[in-house]
Amino acid sequence: MPFMGYKSVKHPNNYFIKISIYTALALLAFAANSVLCRMALGDKTIDASSFTIIRLLSGAIVLTIILKIKNKSKQAKTKGNWYSSIMLFLYAITFSFAYITLDTGTGALILFGAVQITMILLSIYAGNRLHILEWMGLIIAFTGFIYLILPGVNIPSIRGFLLMAIAGIAWGIYTLNGRKSKNPLMDTAYNFIRTIPFLIILLIISISQVNYSTEGIWLAIISGGVTSGIGYTIWYIALGGLSATQAAVVQLLVPVIAAFGGVIFIAEKITFRLTMASFLILGGILVIVMTRKKVLKTIVKK
Repeated sequence: MPFMGYKSVKHPNNYFIKISIYTALALLAFAANSVLCRMALGDKTIDASSFTIIRLLSGAIVLTIILKIKNKSKQAKTKGNWYSSIMLFLYAITFSFAYITLDTGTGALILFGAVQITMILLSIYAGNRLHILEWMGLIIAFTGFIYLILPGVNIPSIRGFLLMAIAGIAWGIYTLNGRKSKNPLMDTAYNFIRTIPFLIILLIISISQVNYSTEGIWLAIISGGVTSGIGYTIWYIALGGLSATQAAVVQLLVPVIAAFGGVIFIAEKITFRLTMASFLILGGILVIVMTRKKVLKTIVKK
């Protein structure tokens, strides 16, 4: 499972660093989304439907503006696809409604747990094989993930759990589709734009239950325009240099980052469990990434 397009790269080390930076920024954006959504819905500053509508609409607007400014004829002219847009909308709507009953950490853990299962199963189903060291790294990372959530996390509501699990499956599929993108910015922009018909339907259905405040609107705009729109574009770029397994495993970092976000913004305490789980997850990811880098160097030499 080589990095997509890696063979054509003249400077593997620079490319590796670039992909690592993009991946880190994307993961920070994902964690921020959990914090922003929970802040908005947990304090009831806005309803879930309105949050979803404003989030996706602001993402579409920001990405369209960036696309117009950066318009370069040399770039591949791609316009996303309806399948990815449906997955994006499904993820966003279930994500919002799930956070009505889930706290930030629990929601992020369920979300990315579902993402990992979805992506790895689809990767294995597609016939991809892992190096023995990658299996070891995967086991270490999942051990940290399990250690973090069992026990010690509040038991989630069944409704919230199912909604967030669906969000994770949708995001996993969206991520795998994103690995094929030749123009991440344009594909992400058009995927957001294509959700507008679904947003109109959602608005019609939920208009009688609309509830919002200035704070809630701003949280939704930031979530949509910055941590979603720009964040997902960065993620699409990073996916061009990540295998399906790497993309799945590195996202295990998001619950950890989200938990630390809770420490910073909600004054939560850093526990021994969180610290140990972080070391295990980070260690497992490092093993996988470095093993894949070594394998790629061998491929390039050939």
